[in-house]
Amino acid sequence: MRSIDPEDYQDVPRPIAAMAKDFPDGNRVPPHRHRRAQLVFAVRGVMVVWTPQGTWVVPPNRAVWMPAETEHSIRSWGDVAMRTLYVRADVAASLPRQCCVIAVSPLLRELILRAVELPLLYDEGGPEARVMSLILDEIRALPALPLHLPWPADARLKRLCAAIQEDPASERTLEHWADTVGASSRTLARLFRKETGMSFGAWRQQVRLVDALGRLATGQKVTAVALDLGYQSPSAFTSMFRRALGRAPTRYFLES
Repeated sequence: MRSIDPEDYQDVPRPIAAMAKDFPDGNRVPPHRHRRAQLVFAVRGVMVVWTPQGTWVVPPNRAVWMPAETEHSIRSWGDVAMRTLYVRADVAASLPRQCCVIAVSPLLRELILRAVELPLLYDEGGPEARVMSLILDEIRALPALPLHLPWPADARLKRLCAAIQEDPASERTLEHWADTVGASSRTLARLFRKETGMSFGAWRQQVRLVDALGRLATGQKVTAVALDLGYQSPSAFTSMFRRALGRAPTRYFLES
């Protein structure tokens, strides 16, 4: 059987090394980093990938791209079937310089599944190498998706943001948070724009979207998710979800 230890893939003398690894629901991989860039793909389940710069949510048939040496941790929603590609630095130089979530086309999905079946020391002059080359072409061509939750550096905002992640349904305003974190509401609003590129309201909505994707992937009903996240009705939640991701939550995973 092929190793499920990422360290065994960092020095493979090939441009791409592919690994298959599964995780149970609720599993947490502690913060770590790799010498190679990495494409993390979810065949099944949802992964939430944390980095110091933000959080990325990876539903089925989506993937997160991470440059080499990016510190990250991974949390599983549902039973996760992860297929990951480790890309050598010289090859990754032409790929995104920042973390991002990409839509995985049907072609890229099949190429990734094929890659994990190939020998680690695949023939660099044969059809196996062409599979790997086509993977790189697909990564370059596919669009990034709005499944990113940017994380601030300011200590006051970090406290506020951590509290919202613990309770996404909270309706506390910046005025309410001001005394708690020791900054005026005006200062907090300015810092949100500066450090996350979002307003406070947009950031909180993104927290709810990230949380909702995990819940929906594990089979929770739309009504229960909507009410748990503070929406007054399932229709209000569905409208938000459709605006953000282009599909209703009842259709999102069916069409992934």
